[in-house]
Amino acid sequence: MKLLLTTSQGIEDLAKAEVEGLLSPLGVQFRVEERPLGVEGRVLAEVGEAFYTDEKGRKRELSVSTYLNERSRLLHRVIVEIASERFEGIGEDEPERALKRIEDFVASLPVERHVKVSETFAVRSFRKGEHRITSVDIAKTVGKAIFDRLSRFGTPKVNLDHPAVIFRAELVGDVFFLGIDTTGDSSLHKRPWRVYDHTAHLKASIANALIELAKPDGGSFIDPFCGSGTIPIELALRGYGGRIIGLEKYRKHLNGAKMNALSAGVLERIEFILGDATRLSEYVESVDFAVSNFPYGLKIGRKSMIPKLYMDFFSELSKVLEKRGVFITTEKKAIEKAITENGFEIKHHRLIGHGGLMVHTYVIE
Repeated sequence: MKLLLTTSQGIEDLAKAEVEGLLSPLGVQFRVEERPLGVEGRVLAEVGEAFYTDEKGRKRELSVSTYLNERSRLLHRVIVEIASERFEGIGEDEPERALKRIEDFVASLPVERHVKVSETFAVRSFRKGEHRITSVDIAKTVGKAIFDRLSRFGTPKVNLDHPAVIFRAELVGDVFFLGIDTTGDSSLHKRPWRVYDHTAHLKASIANALIELAKPDGGSFIDPFCGSGTIPIELALRGYGGRIIGLEKYRKHLNGAKMNALSAGVLERIEFILGDATRLSEYVESVDFAVSNFPYGLKIGRKSMIPKLYMDFFSELSKVLEKRGVFITTEKKAIEKAITENGFEIKHHRLIGHGGLMVHTYVIE
């Protein structure tokens, strides 16, 4: 079985490592590949049959897709791949020709193996890149091809609102994927615990990627710009045993973070502090790890404030940080200047896709 796994662009290696770690205890053969067919934000897992023993000692088949949906912290979707194809030049094709190529390809696939004619189905589509067709065009075309194919075996049932089976059709550049979306209409990064939304909250998948990069070992941990609490909450949900602190300047967001932590069942595991990150040493004498999604872009009133804000913060951080920090921002020049002028060393840098932007991610010591 092939599973197409979606995640944020730039953390494919971390998602691959997580999936390998989840699959290893199952005792099955598997192979995990980053960026299949060169597509960013995707991981492909080829997995053999897996089994478990139920409470009565009977051997049962394990649904690997369900297993990953329930346990992954870095993935967005788990899709059982039906087929993939590279359509050279589809971005330059006239709409009619581009859609005909997709329709002919889908019509040739044995989709009847993945949905019963008695089951309702719908197609959800995703498109990224330069094309003369839209995601709506793709959904309609793929839906028609599937309907026509299933009509050979009975009367297909379409239900766009509450389908029993969701086909996922993705066109990324010139690569087309078709599969069964086992995650459903709500991406895994949309955590059920989130009852308060910060205007620019961090995706939980990226929060976990930052935690992975920080490699916290049980020492004290702080998010000095915690906003609605995504990073400390996700760390607490991982069962982290060390001290976890969330510092936030604005009471509204701090109260929202507490609401989210309560919803997640980890409020008692996090120390939430109302305070200014540029006076960090007033709140903590020392901390082993600091991880945060910095203010940038729409999250800050005047961009002219950013260089001083970053400089003041790293000056304070230099007084208390014992081990490692991980921070993301779009403000590359400002953060690099603040990091180096306050005596820190950049150990790792990468770009991560978030909210339509590519944000710079730094690991410092």
